[in-house]
Amino acid sequence: MSKPNTRRLDREIQQATRKLEAARERELWPLTGAEKRAVLSAATGGAIKIVRGKAPTRAERNLERAWSGAERRLSAEVSALEKERDRIIADAAKDKAGKKSSGWW
Repeated sequence: MSKPNTRRLDREIQQATRKLEAARERELWPLTGAEKRAVLSAATGGAIKIVRGKAPTRAERNLERAWSGAERRLSAEVSALEKERDRIIADAAKDKAGKKSSGWW
């Protein structure tokens, strides 16, 4: 029996990891529509506060909350894909061990 085919999952894990790194670098492309909206509205609210000469503390908190939520979602996605890959490998190993243990008897 050969190795389990995990190429598709490996590619998805790699893509999700790239998205996570991009989110950590504060790039907008990996975010969902709702996350983009939250980030942009918090940034806009902070800019308005600055122009009016007020402290943008609430907008900064909202912005940080939006980014951390996106990072949390993407890291959960990566970990779920890695768990699925581990499960597939473990199932293949269990099947292989079951076939070997039956022996030639």
